[in-house]
Amino acid sequence: MKILVINGPNLNMLGIREPEIYGRRTLKDLEKMIAGHCAGLGVEAVFFQSNHEGAIVDAIQEAYEKYDGIVINPAAYTHTSIAIPDAIKAVGLPAVEVHISDISKREPYRRLSYVSEACIGTVAGLHFEGYLKAVDMLRERLLRSG
Repeated sequence: MKILVINGPNLNMLGIREPEIYGRRTLKDLEKMIAGHCAGLGVEAVFFQSNHEGAIVDAIQEAYEKYDGIVINPAAYTHTSIAIPDAIKAVGLPAVEVHISDISKREPYRRLSYVSEACIGTVAGLHFEGYLKAVDMLRERLLRSG
């Protein structure tokens, strides 16, 4: 089983960006944590981060027939992008949306997710551990669908 983990804009600044919301751990820390969790499940995780919407769309499209599923934190594009959920729908891969913070308890403009409609589930507010839950959700779905 091979999954693509996509992180959107400003997540490369984890550890620096608003530590009171996102904590002090870095993107590399997050990737190491996910990779370890996946290794224990027999899942291969490949990581991609971009601050550019088109690059994220390209990564989703390139995942077609290369990956079994996607874990995605679209970050700010959650609330603004139609292209990202359209790409997820186009490739037909199961995807789980994840957010470090609980977007439902943040500013009103952060409460809307265009991406969630294209995903099999959303995990929000569990910090880095939310990615592990997202991986588990995706793995369970993939195992069920054979």
